[in-house]
Amino acid sequence: MFPGTATDVEQMSSSSPVLPVNSMGNDRVEQRTCLICGDRATGLHYGIISCEGCKGFFKRSICNKRVYRCSRDKNCVMSRKQRNRCQYCRLLKCLQMGMNRKAIREDGMPGGRNKSIGPVQISEEEIERIMSGQEFEGEANMSWSNNGDSDHSSPGNGVSESNQPSPVSTPSSRSVELNGFAALRDQYIGTPVSMHYQYLPHLFSYSAHSALMPPQARSLDPQSHSLINQLVSAEDLQPLGTPMLIEDGYKVTQAELFALLCRLADELLFRQIAWIKKLPFFCELSIKDYTCLLSSTWQELILLSSLTVYSKQIFGDLADVTSKYSPSDDELHRFSEEGMEVMERLIYLFRKFNQLKVSNEEYACMKAINFLNQDIRGLTNASQLEQLNKRYWYVCQDFTEYKYPHQPNRFPDLMMCLPEIRYIAGKMVNVPLEQLPLLFKAVLHSCKTNASKE
Repeated sequence: MFPGTATDVEQMSSSSPVLPVNSMGNDRVEQRTCLICGDRATGLHYGIISCEGCKGFFKRSICNKRVYRCSRDKNCVMSRKQRNRCQYCRLLKCLQMGMNRKAIREDGMPGGRNKSIGPVQISEEEIERIMSGQEFEGEANMSWSNNGDSDHSSPGNGVSESNQPSPVSTPSSRSVELNGFAALRDQYIGTPVSMHYQYLPHLFSYSAHSALMPPQARSLDPQSHSLINQLVSAEDLQPLGTPMLIEDGYKVTQAELFALLCRLADELLFRQIAWIKKLPFFCELSIKDYTCLLSSTWQELILLSSLTVYSKQIFGDLADVTSKYSPSDDELHRFSEEGMEVMERLIYLFRKFNQLKVSNEEYACMKAINFLNQDIRGLTNASQLEQLNKRYWYVCQDFTEYKYPHQPNRFPDLMMCLPEIRYIAGKMVNVPLEQLPLLFKAVLHSCKTNASKE
């Protein structure tokens, strides 16, 4: 749906310094390949020489408390081409080769801590505790938004890539089944943990509207009611018109599924263009700014609508189509690190939205807030956009506090979904086009399977 170019290199900011290979000592002077998979090493990461891919994999696994499974004998071959086939054995080898999880920042942000820490040798018992998830069982789960920084949150959604929330997994998560594709048998859960994230601090003076205020019965501000009605009226909430019905027994090809995804993207994009012309502030901004905003946010708008107001069709009819598509062994083997990360984040975000049960009013506000991104380059009147963003930020907050008085964290939870959507949309452009059918099959299968069990 979002074209891009292939890459197997972790694109996140480097979490540890890139050091000369000979800094490891005489016993590893000649070692210029990743000790995990044999790919080209980029430096010293978490204590050992490794590539960008294994560095990122180890960081995500430890930060997100992943518990993997091996469908074989826990002795899978690790190579550049095969490292994605078994995440259990990949993490196991990371630990066995001395990757140091204590060198990872506890908040999961870029910039490893205590860079003097080198490789570590831990006992088989400790490795087993990590691989089985016992090491994480004593850690209490915390709310996604209530992380001690909530009182600093404020309107604005132009955040850096390094500050994005991440999907999480625990030992109680269900595994993803994808026609025996072991590399996608990751585990997911809808309950998030604390994330060190705060919005741009440019409107702190609006403390009177703090989302941390105790719930109390009150009426909805008349102006908020009027603005929300205008936003909802601008939306086309009718079911998507793209046909997604396939005869029983028909096997969908990769090309057919890709063509269907393109038709859906076209229809969704057309609806966003029509939506812009109906917005209550359409006449307030220049055509140049509207064009700039749409070109920068259309992927995010499509993603948001697919996960909310059109989710029944996307995770129903489209999921039925993808179930009739069987990827080849070559497609499975080529599935990239980028695709894996996008897959897990999409599943996580679906579960968050499914848990919140976003209303049409909240969706309309979130969409307007996301669209009014004053941090996009090339805008002629960023300050005007900031004021509009602020307006709908508080309209949405006013509505959620009025409609859901017993859910004090609902508004910050909704707003925290926006930077995650932006991050996923940015990552999807790097997923090769030929991998999109497999990506959507994995995501839709997992989400539909788990939704039916809840």
